[in-house]
Amino acid sequence: MFQQNTSPISTLSPIDFSVNNLSPQLPNLMPQRYSLPLLQHLRSHQQQQQQQQQQRPMNLLSSNGVINNNNNNMMPYVNMLQNQNGGGNGVVVGQDREKKMLNQLQELEKQLLDDDDDNQEGDDVSVITNTNSEWSETIQNLMSSCNNPISPSPTSSSSSSSSTVTTPVSKQTIIEAASAIYEGKTDVYPEILSRICQVANPRGNSGQRLMEYMLMALKSRVNSAEKTPSVRELYNKEHVDATQSLYDLSPCFKLGFMAANLAIIEATREQGREMNSCSNGFHVVDFDIGQGGQCMNLLHALSGLQNLKSATVKITAVAADSNGGEEKERLRLVGETLSQLAQRLRLSLCFNVVSCRLSELSRESLGCGPEEALAVNFAFKLYRMPDESVSTENPRDELLRRVKGLGPRVVTIVEQEMNTNTAPFMARVNESCSYYGALFDSIDSTMERDSSERARVEEGLGRTIVNSVACEGRDRIERCEVFGKWRARMGMAGFELKPMSQMVAESMKARLSLTNRVNPGFTVKEENGGVCFGWKGKTLTVASAWR
Repeated sequence: MFQQNTSPISTLSPIDFSVNNLSPQLPNLMPQRYSLPLLQHLRSHQQQQQQQQQQRPMNLLSSNGVINNNNNNMMPYVNMLQNQNGGGNGVVVGQDREKKMLNQLQELEKQLLDDDDDNQEGDDVSVITNTNSEWSETIQNLMSSCNNPISPSPTSSSSSSSSTVTTPVSKQTIIEAASAIYEGKTDVYPEILSRICQVANPRGNSGQRLMEYMLMALKSRVNSAEKTPSVRELYNKEHVDATQSLYDLSPCFKLGFMAANLAIIEATREQGREMNSCSNGFHVVDFDIGQGGQCMNLLHALSGLQNLKSATVKITAVAADSNGGEEKERLRLVGETLSQLAQRLRLSLCFNVVSCRLSELSRESLGCGPEEALAVNFAFKLYRMPDESVSTENPRDELLRRVKGLGPRVVTIVEQEMNTNTAPFMARVNESCSYYGALFDSIDSTMERDSSERARVEEGLGRTIVNSVACEGRDRIERCEVFGKWRARMGMAGFELKPMSQMVAESMKARLSLTNRVNPGFTVKEENGGVCFGWKGKTLTVASAWR
């Protein structure tokens, strides 16, 4: 169903984040070292700068102590030295203070002249930050003051106002970089990306980890041929395993599966009561069974229900017809695992694997009996199906219409609450920052920072983020929609909402309370007929049932 990009380059392979690699035509914006000519220039103009008290100071040093190499003249540096105790109001320091500053500049000159070129591969400003002299303290004070940039005065010239002001890196910085990339501002976005690179860290706190993968996504947008993972990578075993780990470890995903299972059990029990018998059992058709985790939970839930223990449970895993025999073999192994579990739980299980085209989908092709209660599970499946915005064939809506024709007792959907399907580039960046920022925070509360399992999960999320943000058309398979849009789609396919019962919601809240004893940030609520799971008020997944 997807046009695959066979590029072997992985987004998560080592990437050089230097600005020069963004494009061979881009100017080198990285900091450079200043030496004696700068100090001569400063000393020769000191008198002039004392008279220009209202001139706007500029940031010579960024928040991390790196010298900004601007084309503007460097005279505001002396003004900043004079004004650091005056809040930028042009207050002239006394004679003693002025003399002291000049001595400090002379000491700076001496240190720069004595600097050894053998250290070029190190930090360009180590000569400033690694000394213990008195002037070093002044420079450190400057670095602190630069963290609060002074607003330009109304009388600032246009050339002065055009200089770059260094600000702390935040999610807003990501938005600014994306905006510059979208507008084609090749003279702006490299500097912003270099600032993001300085704080991005795949092993840091949750914010730094988010910055790492958003940086990858933006760089992929700039140079997609080298940095974007192929579609095949999002279906390989490594990515499937990483996704399964996320489902197992995050309450927002794990409880979504459980809610869907309870809705399936409720529907089959309703049919049993209507027929005054449950001897015919029920049949679950799963269009994306993954590693079988959700079905394992379903079997455990069934083992505790006496009136269903004697029934035969049928599970059919639908394999994508384009994946061939490899996918069928994987699903066969999943079936063996489920059969072994069912045997231990004393349940009667019949597991099948079916591969068929959409046009061939029917109760007969799925092996459904005439009286079987059919349940169809779409947990984290539909968002990867192309819709009308990708293909005129619209496989997403066609699948829903054909499933409706099967006459299922219930259809369960679990999806991420994220609007990145038809949203334009800038909206996707903003949505990704908000959604994955909350998700990374929630992961930070449940897993150790240096956990290898966490690293695997987040690398998988990194591939997802890059695909969602950087790709377009058929190459973008990560196309999430919010619950409101799923309601519209299901309605157009002929389904009506089957609100989750109070029992389902209360059961999920009870399970979540066990987790919240340690991590109180997780939330669960009923909203518009679905059960929403989130982190500190931000909904991450929604489970719903349809008929």
